[in-house]
Amino acid sequence: MKINAGLTPKKLGPKLDRVFELAATKVAALDKDWDPSRGTPVFTIQGRYTSRGWTEWTQGFQFGNAILVFDATGDEAFLKLGRERTVKHMASHVSHIGVHDHGFNNVSTYGNLRRLMLEGRVPYDRGELDFYELALKVSGAVQAARWSTTAYGTGYIYSFNGPHSLFSDTIRSLRALVVADRLGHALMGEGDKPINLLARAAEHAKTTARFNVYYGEGRDSYDVSGRVVHESIFNRNDGAYRCPSTQQGYTPFSTWTRGAAWIICGAAEQLEFLQTLKQSDFEAAGPGAGSRRELEAVLLRMALATSDHYIENYSCRDGIPYWDDGAPNLYRLGDYTKKASDPFNQWEPVDSSAAAIAAQGFIRLGNYLATKGDKRASRYLQAGLTATATLCEEPYLSTDKKHQGLLLHSVYHRPNGWDHVPKGKKVPCGESCMWGDYHLLELALLVKRMASGGEYPTFF
Repeated sequence: MKINAGLTPKKLGPKLDRVFELAATKVAALDKDWDPSRGTPVFTIQGRYTSRGWTEWTQGFQFGNAILVFDATGDEAFLKLGRERTVKHMASHVSHIGVHDHGFNNVSTYGNLRRLMLEGRVPYDRGELDFYELALKVSGAVQAARWSTTAYGTGYIYSFNGPHSLFSDTIRSLRALVVADRLGHALMGEGDKPINLLARAAEHAKTTARFNVYYGEGRDSYDVSGRVVHESIFNRNDGAYRCPSTQQGYTPFSTWTRGAAWIICGAAEQLEFLQTLKQSDFEAAGPGAGSRRELEAVLLRMALATSDHYIENYSCRDGIPYWDDGAPNLYRLGDYTKKASDPFNQWEPVDSSAAAIAAQGFIRLGNYLATKGDKRASRYLQAGLTATATLCEEPYLSTDKKHQGLLLHSVYHRPNGWDHVPKGKKVPCGESCMWGDYHLLELALLVKRMASGGEYPTFF
């Protein structure tokens, strides 16, 4: 990535306003056109959102988009939309025992509505706040119940693939656990035994950092510092680690770039959250939590390694990555890291959604380091702003009113061939996904608040 050191949040202000202007139109239009009986909108085909059964992990983004539009514009029609759709459609996600996506669905809806009330952006209502907080408590506990232990003294929240499977994505669902913990909640187990949610979040983070992220220490022949594996597989008979794997990447020995982005963003926001805790909180959580200092070191190492690898090894000049750094036809593009990304190339698709997720992580990591007086802070902040500037203009920003998506050129599942390939093209391009749209808005809101000096938005 060619980091633009001259960018500031204020300089990006007009681009951010344009993002929310377009988002308002698209969110309202999709809500009007979408029939909930069709399932959840996942990605677009020829500019129209469609569903794709795998797991229902994107509905919270659909309604979260409306809430974020209200947050940025003050248009209460979107607050009303977000509230009503959350109440009507999100309850099943709160108690969903079959997915690892609670941090996506429920923090994006109930969590954002709670945040707005605590910020004073909407009138305080104790009953309404209790409703949001009850949903978040239950969501965090249900997520924590998807638990597998390892042979190494820690455990992990297992993916929808089953108890053997640890996804990199899930580090961003830790937000559900720690919010519930801070609200005083616990998962109740057999014999009425309370299971501490902070401890489970800490164990999951440490397990992810150990097995899903590489640090250039010779772990295997593919051990490059900052490389991320999408999935780690464990033997459920004894909890032993068996091998790397992937569902949506090219191989277990390359980096699926959206998986890396989930690590970058999830680790950075957990570092911010840790600043609100004391060692006594960890002591109260029990031995599984370890120490605050230990967890902070683990998260920081993971965030720095993955961020540096993204910036130095597989991002294009403008901050956008291709979908996997080992994709088989990348060599045909030459040294693409020295060029601007080309979403219309004939060889491999970019993934703008990965860039939107990672950019927020870079900015939060930079802001965290700045509070420590760390001179590295500006590197990550400016990297995040560089990617933001690219995403907030064409060809990535969808300005076509007929296209239902906001962020163009995302990829869902390249190995399965789910993404639409336009006529005359060889690879997917020109389409949007619900998580890409949401994370562009979450990113834009963060930078907009920084530009205006508004309250810094956090999930907690």
